[in-house]
Amino acid sequence: MPPQPPAATDPVNSPAPIAALPPFTADPMAWTHLPVSDLVRHRAAVQPDDPAYLSPGGTTTWARYDALADAVRDAALALPGPATALVFLPDTAEFHAAAVGLYRAGVLTVATGARSGVAELAHIASASGAAVLVTAPAMRGMSADALAGELRSRGADIAHVLVVEPDRVTVDGAAPGRPRTPARAFTVDDVSYLNATSGTTGLPKLVTHTQRRWATFAAIACRGADLRPDETIASFVPAPYGFGMWTAHFLPAQLGRPAVVTDRFDAAAAVGLLAEHRATMLGAVSTQFRMMLQADPDGLARLERLRVMYTGGEAVPRAEAERFESVTGAKVLQFYGSNEAGGVSATTVFDDDETRLGTGGRIVAETRLRIFDGGREVTGPGVRRGQPAVRGPLVSLGYFRDDAADAELFTDDGWMLLGDVVEVDESGRLRVVGRLADLIIRGGKNISAAEVEDLVREHPAVAMVAAVGVPDAMFGERLCAVVTLAPGAALTLDGLTSWMRGRGITREYLPERLLVLDAMPMAAGGKIAKARVRELAGAPGAGRARAGS
Repeated sequence: MPPQPPAATDPVNSPAPIAALPPFTADPMAWTHLPVSDLVRHRAAVQPDDPAYLSPGGTTTWARYDALADAVRDAALALPGPATALVFLPDTAEFHAAAVGLYRAGVLTVATGARSGVAELAHIASASGAAVLVTAPAMRGMSADALAGELRSRGADIAHVLVVEPDRVTVDGAAPGRPRTPARAFTVDDVSYLNATSGTTGLPKLVTHTQRRWATFAAIACRGADLRPDETIASFVPAPYGFGMWTAHFLPAQLGRPAVVTDRFDAAAAVGLLAEHRATMLGAVSTQFRMMLQADPDGLARLERLRVMYTGGEAVPRAEAERFESVTGAKVLQFYGSNEAGGVSATTVFDDDETRLGTGGRIVAETRLRIFDGGREVTGPGVRRGQPAVRGPLVSLGYFRDDAADAELFTDDGWMLLGDVVEVDESGRLRVVGRLADLIIRGGKNISAAEVEDLVREHPAVAMVAAVGVPDAMFGERLCAVVTLAPGAALTLDGLTSWMRGRGITREYLPERLLVLDAMPMAAGGKIAKARVRELAGAPGAGRARAGS
């Protein structure tokens, strides 16, 4: 059973005004009742000309951020009552203005990453009931109108296209009409935002989000990093997902400080942006900081103000985290958790090196944790090992309109389960020791093996398929498709990926290795023996003989 939102009479919904609050860095938890919308309005009033977002395309001030959000709000309210809008924008100021504007309009937002393929977009639009596409003039080489037409051809019910540019917003190719009055206003405890997750099987699911959970997450991060009033944040992670939301959407507005963002990650350019804007805090998945170490270690060594990097999205390699610290002088921090669960444990700048670099940190004070082993709760004393389940203000309300998925996500008494095996020691330090779910984690992106298998299986040459991760020094894992072929068929990696691209498949789901077998290893129960498949795919030379390169 999913947890229920707080009652409308919750006294924390009647807080002191912003001007009466202590500074955010002095008491970050005192700010968790505030939506980003109110914070942006406040910043635009008291510091209108200060930068809110810094990117290669220019500077967006707080006043411009607020005005663009209002333009999105008015454009959405000029339409005949859209219940849900699909946001597909680059990870720049326009995304954040769109999110704030739709919140002000009382329109439910469903957002996905700028690299998503049209097949995934169409599924998300249909699953959410989105009637409005909010996008840029062009994405993925397609005009906004062409993209909307492609989504409609795949079953999405997109009725209107709202285009967001740095200096204007249009609806269906024209200036918006007269805005109506919002049907309702969101509170910080309403589900106002959805994003997509691969989950462990099947098509992407939509995770429900309230503003309070990510405001609280950002406050905990501020506390753990001992952030100061003069921070400049650089966030190079995809904006629509949890990591991007707290680093680039909530935290800058809470601090009233700029965020450095970019529409496309390039390691060398990212190092240049850190130096140019004198960033003090960096948000990057593990693959990104490793790429920066390879691309420009000398540039990283010259960063004068960088103090903290939050990383994650996948296992954090200790040796390279230590190297990043040695090169930059910044401390590497992380959260363990998920899009659905939020933060479960975290490291802080106050931790010793072993805790900070060798574990996932201590259990977050605001989170309650239980450990299960085969349905039996594991209790102390001593090290507890098993599947974690959590409750608390960081936990989402589950999946959008998906009772079956929620039934797998929650225990009968409302605790959210995560798909890992962890160990928690006597001091509350958590280590991930395995994964229950069949996921491939490439560069911080969770890729469902079952979903990839469903896609590859549709190729006419493929008889059987197993998708597995193969170790990779840069990305942690790369996606390998292990297949047997139909009689007389042939298949190369280039041929497979070209066919998948033609079907609009998201780039992350395209195999990077192809291993063709005469016979698929099978387990006694009649299922594919995934362990043996992984052994074959990871063997020296595997995946290259038939790579098509």
